[in-house]
Amino acid sequence: MLQIKPNCECCDIDLEPDSTQAMICSFECTFCASCVKQILDNVCPNCGGGFVARPIRPHNEWRTGVSLTQRPPSSERVHTPYSEQELRAFAAKVRHIEPAQR
Repeated sequence: MLQIKPNCECCDIDLEPDSTQAMICSFECTFCASCVKQILDNVCPNCGGGFVARPIRPHNEWRTGVSLTQRPPSSERVHTPYSEQELRAFAAKVRHIEPAQR
């Protein structure tokens, strides 16, 4: 089950559970769409993979026990240990390679 982290690991902007600006990699590293595009060039600085839009967990409990209320998002904020310069340098190494080929 997705953790649904509450913030962008780069700029620390809040990313509500229903945010359409939240992007994740296959390891659930979470960044906002702006940082993914402008700083990371669609390269996860942790694993080197690409990003997709984070799914939105339903607010309504359409099936028993399966909803945002029953399965709340994480409240633990995560921050990248890398500077913006380090993020850009890492992305520059592999951004020319399609995510499926990294």
